[in-house]
Amino acid sequence: MIIITNPPEKFAGEAVVPGDKSITHRAAMLGAISRGTTEVNGFLDAEDTLSTIRCLQLLGVRIKVRGSNLIIDGQGMVLKQPAGTLDAGNSGTTARLLLGILAGQPFKTVITGDQSLQKRPMKRVAEPLRLMGAAIDGKNGGERLPLTVTGGSIQAIEYNSPRASAQVKSAVLLGGLFADGITTVKEPYLSRNHTELMLEMFGASIESQGSTVTLRGRPELRGGKVLVPGDISAAAFIMVAAAIIPDAEVLLINVGVNPTRSGIIEVLQNMGACLELQNRRYWGREPVADIMIKGGSPLKGISLGGDIIPRLIDEIPVIAVAAAAADGKTVIRDAAELRVKESDRITELSGQLVKMGVDITETKDGMIIEGGKGLRGAEVSSCGDHRIAMALAVAGLVAEGETAVHDAEAINISFPGFMAALRSLILK
Repeated sequence: MIIITNPPEKFAGEAVVPGDKSITHRAAMLGAISRGTTEVNGFLDAEDTLSTIRCLQLLGVRIKVRGSNLIIDGQGMVLKQPAGTLDAGNSGTTARLLLGILAGQPFKTVITGDQSLQKRPMKRVAEPLRLMGAAIDGKNGGERLPLTVTGGSIQAIEYNSPRASAQVKSAVLLGGLFADGITTVKEPYLSRNHTELMLEMFGASIESQGSTVTLRGRPELRGGKVLVPGDISAAAFIMVAAAIIPDAEVLLINVGVNPTRSGIIEVLQNMGACLELQNRRYWGREPVADIMIKGGSPLKGISLGGDIIPRLIDEIPVIAVAAAAADGKTVIRDAAELRVKESDRITELSGQLVKMGVDITETKDGMIIEGGKGLRGAEVSSCGDHRIAMALAVAGLVAEGETAVHDAEAINISFPGFMAALRSLILK
């Protein structure tokens, strides 16, 4: 698939982004190990979340798809040993969070993924789960998939995570569900907290204070209804497009604005974008709002790093595009995690944006972008990464001439309707 974009005459209207990927994964997994039925309304129907659903079905969970809803027949805390290998596809969330659940199951399981996922680090999750008593074996000491997990005898631990990672935190907490006593996870910075909020909603005893969370083991989880808000990571691409296109005016409906995920909003506002949250409310325990973005306000470069990075790590590719369109220098640091995503997003994104005339320098843990010099259309590649593909398509909307983004089918991993959403806002 090739995306071709040109500067639009007008970019305006109302759009709905797909359901939050992080929340969809967690709702499916917690519904699977709860008692009773869980209904997930507005789930993300994309390759990553479908990988989670298929793995849960192999573990004996009955899941039905009814339109935009999932109906999950919870199996309680004990799942069924799968007949074959669990395949997480391209989804790091599927693999890492399932490792936590599998650590508490009284059987042996093998979990793998596609070639890209097999290159991504898993030791960060395997190590604390081993401390809890799970046997996890694989290549390079469990650093890479495929991994063999033998669980069933889990003990509570207090874990000081060396990094702010929602996937590490979630895996340990999910493992802690099967242990007697209190499991505690401490992070250097607070990472996204969807797991904690959803665990509480399903009936677990959980407390959070700052960047520390504690969970009492062996709760009786109860299924219920989960409303999935729009994914702010998907919305970010349209937000940036509206912010950098002159005279744009876009309203995004029902977007999740959880403060552990809303760094993109703060960054765009700090850069000078005209952005306003409207109709704030809650869906369950998740804050939701409509987001109005108007283009035409001059953007300026900023510096970002430290505790805001875990709150926008997935949005950095499109933030780099906003920085290229802004006046002045933008410095992004403390984002070395980008190097172990679906691609090395620092190197790959920098290389593609250079083709579009962007003055960008990669650093060990981020990038430096000299903005305001204009972008030019070019032949670029997604590098097999969905977020790079979408970021380059957004860059093409303000580049002089035509931009062609090759290998853009990777977008289906998280936002299958991305191009349709963009086209709906391009007015002739």
